[in-house]
Amino acid sequence: MELNEQKLKIVKTLQEKSVLKQRVYDYAIAAFDKIKNLLAALAREINRDIIDTDKRIRLVYKENGKFDVSIKVAGDILVFSIHSNVFEFDRDHPIWKTPYIQKDKDNSYSGIISIYNFLADSFKYSRSEDLGYLIARIFINRENQYFVEGKRQMAMLFSNYGNEELERDALKRIIFTAIQYSLEFDLLVPPYDNVKIASVGQLEKKIQLSKMVTGKRLGFKFNSDDVLER
Repeated sequence: MELNEQKLKIVKTLQEKSVLKQRVYDYAIAAFDKIKNLLAALAREINRDIIDTDKRIRLVYKENGKFDVSIKVAGDILVFSIHSNVFEFDRDHPIWKTPYIQKDKDNSYSGIISIYNFLADSFKYSRSEDLGYLIARIFINRENQYFVEGKRQMAMLFSNYGNEELERDALKRIIFTAIQYSLEFDLLVPPYDNVKIASVGQLEKKIQLSKMVTGKRLGFKFNSDDVLER
């Protein structure tokens, strides 16, 4: 390929693919900004509704930087995190079988907002070894179309990819479902054999720093129960 042809190819890529990705990113950031506003408003509204209840269960909204926000709900913290890059799905992903993507491959490029569930005590006591749980991922494309990939409740509610833009009402449904799922997703006692032996160092560390590894169903260990359901 001659140098001039290479230059023309670079220009074409910038004009087409790079512009497409920037548009995807803009929609994803706009959705993330809406999530931040919705979470802050939700915390204020629910706290008013439970003003006469135990103060320890009040919602606490917090911004942790440009790409991460969290909301504390009783003993849980949900972290909403947007990735700064745009992605395309691997060739084995079921999304390629949808008419919407088959119609135009460019619709597959997506921004990603992930929702993680952690225990509030993990942050309160700086238990850095505690585990979190990915409960859902929101994919947004260049047309502001979206779908949600996640565990049972999340996956069943949102399957209208290509026919519904990601607006405030849709984001509210996603947020409410994520919070309800986390509240119903209880902390399980670890198997006895997993904790029956502890070294002196581990015990001293627990006494000094309260760092016995804890997590709901040992999140991020993707066994048959943890694989994301679509």
